[in-house]
Amino acid sequence: MATDSRRAGKIFFTIDSVQYDAKGSFTYNLGKDKREAMVGHDKVHGYKVLPQVPYIEGEITDSGRLNLEKLFDLDGVTVTLELANGKAILLREAWYAGEGTVSTEEGNIQIRFEGISAEEVA
Repeated sequence: MATDSRRAGKIFFTIDSVQYDAKGSFTYNLGKDKREAMVGHDKVHGYKVLPQVPYIEGEITDSGRLNLEKLFDLDGVTVTLELANGKAILLREAWYAGEGTVSTEEGNIQIRFEGISAEEVA
């Protein structure tokens, strides 16, 4: 259970309630609109708003029971990243968007899931 002092540490990564072996550092983006400056030759004119793709990205460990082809074909799933500080990131209507790269030294699989929407749940 997270405490007020805990900021980082153990994480849990699941896809449609199936837990995978999370390894290393994960990153995520909630997909909120990005503001980008509009600059003229005379001054800053303001900004424009562009959408961003929500995603969860990181590394998991391969195992004998993990079917890589099925993993790489996932589409329309809910991806959850539970953080040590008590928050959870939910990525909905997600698809596998990685390259499918696996490293054999420690069984590392780089993964990236992109989706339609994401939210932070406390």
